[in-house]
Order: sequence, then structure tokens, then C-alpha cells
Amino acid sequence: MAEETKLTPEEEKALATDIKKDAKGLFKSVTTFLSELLDIRGETDKDQTIDDIKKDIAFKGHTAWILIFAVFIASIGLNVSSTAVVIGAMLISPLMGPILGIGLSLAIYDIDTLKRSLVNLGVMVGLSVFTAWLYFYVSPLTELTPELEARTSPNILDVFVAIFGGLALIVARSKKGTMASVIFGVAIATALMPPLCTVGYGLAVGDLDFFLGALYLFIINTIFIALATFGVAKILAFPLVKYANEKKRNRIKWTVIVIAVLVMIPASKTFYNVWKETNFNVDAKQYVKNEIKSNDALQLLEYDYDFEMKMMHLSFYNEVTPATKSDLLNELKGYPNLVGVNLKIKSSNTGNFELVKDLLEEKRIEVKRQREEIVELEGKIEVLEEQVAVQTGQKALDFLTISKDAKINFSDLKNISFSKELKSNFKKIDTLPVARATWNSKLADSLASIRNKKLTIWLAKEMKLDTVYVK
Repeated sequence: MAEETKLTPEEEKALATDIKKDAKGLFKSVTTFLSELLDIRGETDKDQTIDDIKKDIAFKGHTAWILIFAVFIASIGLNVSSTAVVIGAMLISPLMGPILGIGLSLAIYDIDTLKRSLVNLGVMVGLSVFTAWLYFYVSPLTELTPELEARTSPNILDVFVAIFGGLALIVARSKKGTMASVIFGVAIATALMPPLCTVGYGLAVGDLDFFLGALYLFIINTIFIALATFGVAKILAFPLVKYANEKKRNRIKWTVIVIAVLVMIPASKTFYNVWKETNFNVDAKQYVKNEIKSNDALQLLEYDYDFEMKMMHLSFYNEVTPATKSDLLNELKGYPNLVGVNLKIKSSNTGNFELVKDLLEEKRIEVKRQREEIVELEGKIEVLEEQVAVQTGQKALDFLTISKDAKINFSDLKNISFSKELKSNFKKIDTLPVARATWNSKLADSLASIRNKKLTIWLAKEMKLDTVYVK
């Protein structure tokens, strides 16, 4: 066996130094690679970005009409629950311009652009809500659809979409050249138009909860898109607006800072509340799934929960004993976001549960019998349909021959039809063979009357009928 070569202390020290150098070199290489990969400052055109965003703030003429049409399209899509139509409306909506203007103006201390952005956004929102209200007010379809309902209760995912959507949008707008696909994608993802249409729906049907819920969702999206724009503009060090008067510049600077802080405070609170509500809803669903639905001894009828009231309602078919209620309460402790929830349990006694079971069993038997009868009737109908098809086909063939002969004998005849009509004198019902003939429009009425009489005699003979009524 070969002997292991031992390193001298000097060699071990040199080896350790080489390893450290290699590690530092690798770390530096990775850092450099990531820095070059993620750096966007080199391709950022700050002046052009500011000019482009300011141009998109304006709201008049073509932009106003585009917004009106987009609202109508989105309202129709929500009304018929068509996701594709709603997406189309979001693609052409010009709502994003003033929102980016708000975020940018806060970042560069541009008070004039901030005022213009706020005014234009307010006008856009007002016009959008009015247009949506008008559509839903006159539309015969006012029932609630899944697309409308989905725009009334924001969750934490909506907040994240608004944040990352805003970041993607301002980064795309700041790049030299255009990135239209990103801009369109953000317009779809952040979904500013549907909540405004739902606000109009809430006004049209007089539902205050829908009105406030949808407006809340729109405000959340707007605030976080603007804040994302503000953050990126600050990170990229967009040039601040220069004022000739230093005193005025400082006053505007602090005014903007105060506005930004005032916006961030409720935005942070909103983020926290939505985060808490989302976690509450997730834990509530998991609690019902893991602790109740998985328990065969519990027959859950329905359940409901309310984050604001910190309450959960559970209704059971069967009787729930005090011991079971105590267990359900104790199991709440395993869900951190349900701590302190008031659990309301409603149950039936055992006798009622057995009665319900018996009634359900009787209903199953009755349904089974009815299904068997339906299958039997369907078989009979199928046989009758085949017989009717054979007879109808033969009669159709006979009438085709007669109609061709009628055209030969009566050249002025344009078309002819035949049917059997029911006639009643309120005492009995008779079946009358009726033919309807259309003559050439150039044929005089007197001649048409003569032709009808001849056609009546001819049809009765050809169809072997005692009487035929020609109209």
C-alpha cells in the first residue's frame, strides 16, 4: 500500500491561499455576470421616458373615445362572462398613462405633472364609471356573472400583480426603443378596466357592496402601480425637475415627499389587511377540509366565514355533541390565522338526521324509477320517430313529383306548398288539406283566381282527395 504524502505546513498554507483566491475569483465572476445580466441603467433613456409618459397623460379627443369604446367592450364581456372580450378591452384601454404620470412626478418632484395626472385620472375614472353605468342601466342582462363577481373582493395576489405589473411597465417604458408586448401584457395583468366597469354595474343595480368592493380593487391597483413607478424612477435616478427658485424647489420637494408618505401609509395598511384576510381564508378552507370533511362522523351541510367579524358558521345534518364541539374549537388552535375566531355550530338531532337519511333514500328510489321510465319512453319515441321518418319521406317524395307536374301544367306557378290544418267550430275538429300557391306577379288577379280553381280540381285528382283548399 502506497504511503500517503503529507503536506508541510508551508504547503498547506499555500494551498489554502490558492483555494481562497479561486473562491474569490469565482464569486467575483458570478457577481460580475449577474450585474451585467440585471443592469438596466445602460439601456435606459431617462429623458425620452419622461417625455413619453408625459405625452400619455393627456386625455382628450381620440383618447376619450377609445376609453369609452373600451368600457363598452369590457362591460359586454363582463355581462356575458367572456374573458376574451374583457382582455380585448384591457388591451385598448388608455388608463395606464395618468397612473404612470403620478408615480413619475412624485419621483422627480414635478408638481405640475402630478396635478395634470391626477386631474386626467379623475376624468378618466368618472367617464369610465358613467359609461359602464349607462350600459348596465339600459342592458336587459343585469344578472350577476362570475366575471363581475371576481372584481369585487381584492386579495393579496391582486396586490402582487399590481406591484410587479407596475415594475415591469416602468422598466419597459424606460428602455431605449419600444417593448409593446410588455406594455400590453401589463395592461391585461393589472386589469384596471374591469373593476371600473363593475363600479358602474354596482351603481346601475343599486348594490353598494359591489360599488365599494370594485372601487377598492381599482384604487389598490392604481396605488401600487404608481408606487412601483416611483420606486424604479428613484432607483434609476431620473433627473429631478429644476426650479430657478431654491426656496420653491425645496417647498415642492417636501410637498411631494409628504404626498408620497401619505399614499404609502394607507397602501401599507391595505397590503397588510389584504395579506391577513388572504391567510385567514386559506386557513379557514384548510380547517374545513382537514378537520371536518375528512371526518366521516360529521355530515357538513354548509359553512361560511367572515374575516371582518372573525366568525365561522358551520351547519351539520347530524347531531354534534358537546364533546365534538369542544374538539372542533381546540382544533382551531392549530391554524394561526384562525386564533380568536368565534365558531358558531348549528346541528340537527339524531332523529332528524335519520329522517333526512330515510327521505333521501326514498328520493333515490323514486329518481331511479323515473329514470327507468324515461329510458323506456325514449325507446318508444325512437321507434315512432323511425316510423314517422319513413312515412314522411314517402310523402315528401310523392309531393315532389306532384309539384313538378303542377309546374308543367301551370307555367305561371312560382311555388306551391301543402299541409294539413286543424279547424274547429267549437264543437268538433276537422283536418283540412290546404295548398298554398304563389303565382307570377305579372299575372292579373282575375286570372290568378281562375288558375286557383283549376289547380284545386287538378290537385284533388292527383292527390286522390275529395277536397283541397287552395289559398
